[in-house]
Amino acid sequence: MKTLREVMRPSFLFLVQRAASVAEAVHAMTEHNVGIVVVLDGDRLAGVFSERDVVRRVVDRGLDPSRTLVGDVMTTELVVGDADEDYRSAIRKMDQANIRHLPVVSAGRLLSMLSIRDLMRVEMLDQGEELEYLRAYLYQIPPEVAASRAFR
Repeated sequence: MKTLREVMRPSFLFLVQRAASVAEAVHAMTEHNVGIVVVLDGDRLAGVFSERDVVRRVVDRGLDPSRTLVGDVMTTELVVGDADEDYRSAIRKMDQANIRHLPVVSAGRLLSMLSIRDLMRVEMLDQGEELEYLRAYLYQIPPEVAASRAFR
């Protein structure tokens, strides 16, 4: 089973500092077409700031995005995945916490951010491979024929 380390894209991190304004963070999310940014305090992970945070903690409260600091409205109670954790465990973790993005860490160091979409894509590929294997087993299709069918 694949681990998060095998699934993640190491450069897929969009960062803002805790002292950035909400407007700056939203601009970064828009510019990179992502729904979440990692919030740092210096070089330390301090939290995350998502579209959900914008709606619930800024807009709903009537705060001015250009005057509100990300550090005042970010999510600080983080659920994280370990780089060596299997992806299905991460999916369960995200489902239980009702989150769509998972920071991936190793030895306390932030490596990447995965979305539920990233993990579901891996799940679908794994299930497709498993179905092809079972079909080949049930119908005694030679492995080379089954493999060529999987890539159509």
